[in-house]
Amino acid sequence: MIKNVIFDMGGVLLDFAPDKFVARVGLDEADSAILRNEIFHSAEWVALDRGSMSEEEAFAAMCARIPERLRGAARTVFDGWDKPRLQLDGAPDVVRELSEKGYGLYLFSNAGRRHAEYWPDLPVSRWFGDRLMVSAWYGLLKPDAAFYETGLKRFGLDRRECLFIDDSPVNVEAAQRIGLDGVVYHGDAAVLRQRLREKGVAL
Repeated sequence: MIKNVIFDMGGVLLDFAPDKFVARVGLDEADSAILRNEIFHSAEWVALDRGSMSEEEAFAAMCARIPERLRGAARTVFDGWDKPRLQLDGAPDVVRELSEKGYGLYLFSNAGRRHAEYWPDLPVSRWFGDRLMVSAWYGLLKPDAAFYETGLKRFGLDRRECLFIDDSPVNVEAAQRIGLDGVVYHGDAAVLRQRLREKGVAL
């Protein structure tokens, strides 16, 4: 019997869209691609999510690969990607409905330490309280099995009573391999509700 629902953040509750973040500085496609790749698709970005680099360390390493003429724009993008905070439509309504039905709600997210700054400003955050498993706090990343195991242990959760929702099939499959069932979210809240019902969630 499902008693708890665990949500991913980016792509499910928060609009994490590097194309949009870079577009704000008004560069042509070639220069935009440089910033997308060297900031959001970099090893340093992964290190930020793991909590193994500070933001200034990461940005300095990124800038070493970015042409000098683009470094001002890079600074703007890096500092401001989370402003304004863009909560997605759809899944947050499902979160509210699940809370009203009495389900325990948890966030298991790959995110850097900046999460503590922008997460409280998202209206959906109210439904989660302090039930947050953020990768940078633990030096662990999805889809590592240790990430899920640590989160389950931290909150005293029985994996057989939990359902995990993520927009990444890789992350959902990794959860399933340790006995935590999951649903891949493709951006359609109506389909998500149907998948949850199929898993025995009362919505």
